[in-house]
Amino acid sequence: MKRICIIFLWISTSFQALAQDADTVEYLPNRINNFSILPLPAIAYNPANGWMFGVAAASSWYMGAPSTTHQSNLVFNFLYTTKKQWIISSKSNVFLADDQWNLIGDWRYFITSQPTFGLGSSSPNELSMGLIGSDPVLEGEQQMDFSLIKFYETILRRVGTSKFYIGLGYHLDIHQKIESYTGETLDFEADFSHDFYNEQFGFPTDKYTLSGVSLNGIMENRDIAVSPYERNYAMISYKINPEFLGSNQSSSTLLLDYRHYFTLNPRRKRHVLAAWVYGNFLISGDLPYMNLPALGWDMFGRTGRGYAQGRFRGEQMAYTELEYRFPLQKNKDLFGGTVFVNAASFSSKLDGEKLMNTINPGYGLGLRVMINKEKRTTITADYGFGQQGNSGFYLNINESF
Repeated sequence: MKRICIIFLWISTSFQALAQDADTVEYLPNRINNFSILPLPAIAYNPANGWMFGVAAASSWYMGAPSTTHQSNLVFNFLYTTKKQWIISSKSNVFLADDQWNLIGDWRYFITSQPTFGLGSSSPNELSMGLIGSDPVLEGEQQMDFSLIKFYETILRRVGTSKFYIGLGYHLDIHQKIESYTGETLDFEADFSHDFYNEQFGFPTDKYTLSGVSLNGIMENRDIAVSPYERNYAMISYKINPEFLGSNQSSSTLLLDYRHYFTLNPRRKRHVLAAWVYGNFLISGDLPYMNLPALGWDMFGRTGRGYAQGRFRGEQMAYTELEYRFPLQKNKDLFGGTVFVNAASFSSKLDGEKLMNTINPGYGLGLRVMINKEKRTTITADYGFGQQGNSGFYLNINESF
């Protein structure tokens, strides 16, 4: 939903609240200090959503002294489209004083639609009929209407004076009012990919819930999380979704996320080579179709530039990306650029496709506009290319990873 393909108007305004001299201010523990917000009214268009109207806002602050506390941040989106879609989300990463606690939130409410193409990395673009065993199943682009309620909240405690955190999370996904359709008359009969998968594994086709708890470990070593220049970040999250918490079926998943940032010029740190490795794996049980790992459904929707959100989906997901970020001005930081390459692979139990059987590459370039140099609040605009004619323009707040 964050993919914005043609941008017609981009108006940005920013203001600084509680503006203070960092050398003289007394930072109060676990109180909001040095708060700033960047509201971004926008009019945009893309084929999936039509015209989009709304507000995107990014805010940042410190809950303690900046010398000992990471910057906290929150990104909020409120959008309405001419296809009668509502897209509302809030993503937060909060560090309490001296980094003793880390609170991570991902809250969303969508009334929306999105194409799906079937499972695995070999799913085609064009609509056609395939066979799974002797059952005819649609392959290629199929439209889906649905609503989504997502509530993810994780609380982590720092381990001593290290960069490591451990903690627990609660995760709720409710997909409902699900309808699949093609928008065209077909000369053959076949099941929709979503409906066929859910029926095979015993899930409803119109509504389902995934509710679970997670055990999480994080290493937070980046200088500024929203736009790092150096060091690294790692996360491991093992999630259990038991029926007694409301899930349709019990299951478990494992999420792995590692990012490293190499400073290429110590005197001009905006020259950065950034690397990202990401994996999302079904460990036990089965998941409903829309809860399967999918491209562009990570927390900030940044995987898979070059493809539409949800273009590839499967029980197992492996993803990697490499990006070079650089300034476009000799002595200033307002404008920057980037070039990137990525690759993804997905598995599918239904047709026997294994992880890494097929690789889906992407590549592209982008522009950066740094609105707040101290906090590195940045507007990012990228154009990405994928296989089979896939491409797209992506507009976001802060770096992709």
